Amino acid sequence: MWPFTKTEKRDSIENPSVDVTSERLVSFFGMSATAATGEKVTIESALGIPAVWDAVNFISGTMAGLPLHVYKRTKGGRDRETGPLARVLHDVVNEDLVSSFAWRKQMFEHVLTGGRGFTFIERNAAGRVMNLWPLDPAKVTIKREGHKTVYHFKESERKTHRYDASEIIDVPFMLAADGLGHRSPILTNKDSIGLAQAAVTYGSKFFSNGGVPPFVVTGGFQSGKAMNQAADDLDAAVKKTTKEARQALVLPTGLDIKDLGANPDKAQFVELQRFLIEQIARIYALPPTFLQDLSNGTYSNSEQQDLHFVKHTLRRWVEQFEQELNVKLFGRANARQFVELNVDGILRGDFKTRMEGYAQGVQSGVLKPNEARRMENRPDDPAGDMLMINSASVPIENQINGPKEGAANE
Repeated sequence: MWPFTKTEKRDSIENPSVDVTSERLVSFFGMSATAATGEKVTIESALGIPAVWDAVNFISGTMAGLPLHVYKRTKGGRDRETGPLARVLHDVVNEDLVSSFAWRKQMFEHVLTGGRGFTFIERNAAGRVMNLWPLDPAKVTIKREGHKTVYHFKESERKTHRYDASEIIDVPFMLAADGLGHRSPILTNKDSIGLAQAAVTYGSKFFSNGGVPPFVVTGGFQSGKAMNQAADDLDAAVKKTTKEARQALVLPTGLDIKDLGANPDKAQFVELQRFLIEQIARIYALPPTFLQDLSNGTYSNSEQQDLHFVKHTLRRWVEQFEQELNVKLFGRANARQFVELNVDGILRGDFKTRMEGYAQGVQSGVLKPNEARRMENRPDDPAGDMLMINSASVPIENQINGPKEGAANE
């Protein structure tokens, strides 16, 4: 059961605050954007394109898989907290036992398709965060009352709830000019998505016909009935040839076949498919290798594309998500607590790189051995709380003051 407690306020299509040209109103009536190809582009149809499906799942899954922790600033730096809020963000976000991974993945799926993700923050009487409840973006309307932004969630036909901005975690893909609306990456790029849909549809129809393109049958037909019969016979012959994997198609005497429509080779169908992958990669700022396109991939440039993804694509989402969580969970005045996504979590499956990084950090005096061990969920070592320096990896104080008395005999 959803813990909505705000005052009920009815909302309707007749409300003058709802723009009749808005994307939300178009979606409300079940309509979709129409591409120049004539394809109807919706979120569901776009997800039927493998490159879009891959891009959405890849970015949302990566953001969901990064460790999310709460920290408290101290004189010596920061300490990681383990209280209720930390468990909500890191483990289970609400009483329905929704995991932090599932919550974040769903939110970014909404962001990367419809263009925005919303989560309601449930607090107790003392103002502490108890649960995080994801909201259906199609049921959320954003309005401005005076100088304040408010959110209206339509729970049912008879019940609408009003929430202040401080109660909603709001992550947009790109805001509209008014600062209230947003742009969907799919509907904004409807022509590219529509072209990809048309290519998938054409390929499906082409191969369902045994790889035979649409054709015209010519011959000396004596009547319309004879012409229709010839068309039916040829259609049946094509399907039979395909089913039985025959190499030849026999035509009745006097009949001839001519192609109708574009030849896949002349239309550069394979090249078009590759170009569309590149276009979708551009929409989501992803290197093509992350969409399983290795046509131009090499060992060296694939490694550079890994760095490009972390520096230019992932960093943008990490910064936006962290700042939204910090301002909504702690407020502007709280400078003691903050949340942070650990991008190093990407290396969880790369043991060699992790170990080399830890070794360099320890030998450079940046990491204490126990700090590196904690990152690997290993227990502390009694001698692991001192900074070391390169060379013999001995405590820094020994390099400055010389070995302690008796250390040489140990």
